[in-house]
Amino acid sequence: MSKYTAVITGGSKGIGADLGQRLIARGYTVVSLSRGAPEWSDPGLHHVEVDLLDASATAQAAAEIAANHDVTHLVNNAGMIWPNLLEEATPEDLAGLTQLHLAAPLTLLQAFLPAMKAKGFGRVLFNGSRAALGVPTRTAYSATKAGIIGMARTWALELAGHGITVNVVSPGPVQTDNFWGIIPKSSDREAELAKRIPVGRLGTVRDISNAFLFFCDPENGFVTGQTLYVCGGGSVGAMSL
Repeated sequence: MSKYTAVITGGSKGIGADLGQRLIARGYTVVSLSRGAPEWSDPGLHHVEVDLLDASATAQAAAEIAANHDVTHLVNNAGMIWPNLLEEATPEDLAGLTQLHLAAPLTLLQAFLPAMKAKGFGRVLFNGSRAALGVPTRTAYSATKAGIIGMARTWALELAGHGITVNVVSPGPVQTDNFWGIIPKSSDREAELAKRIPVGRLGTVRDISNAFLFFCDPENGFVTGQTLYVCGGGSVGAMSL
């Protein structure tokens, strides 16, 4: 039996899938939560179909996973953007992304926390965003991604004495379906954006999973409450998307 079990929300594709595959290669068991079937398979992968926008369904999934797995790692990777200019932003946008980015992680961690505390070990991670610093058309997205940082810092303080670390990886523009849902793939707009990033390119899925792997590592227990921007320098100065 694997010593470590990682629950990854949005583990069916993109960043979550790459991280899941890399953790399995390191001997982990991985439980992926997503609305659709994973685009990859492995004997070490378990899939739970759930819509994290649904609070009651999330609670049910969390309870089932806690009953069947000794969870050591929780990676809150699932996210949606829902871009709108201020005039079109709605309270429903805020409510939905608050459920996905903040409430679902809370529900999941509350289910897994007893086992982590019993072990005296745990790793809790969030996929944040450089947009927490502000991006046009991101009222609900930037607000909830910024909220992740405050919540992670609070959890880090509460859980440090239990050997549980809590950290945030905040990507800049990364080549994923979420990004291409806003910026057309291989478009002039995509190329122009890449030029404005200080390192001169867009991020890759592997760039982000590299950072997650660092925080997942059981040996890295002296880093908690931190936000690591993996954004090619985009958080250092102004960068318009």
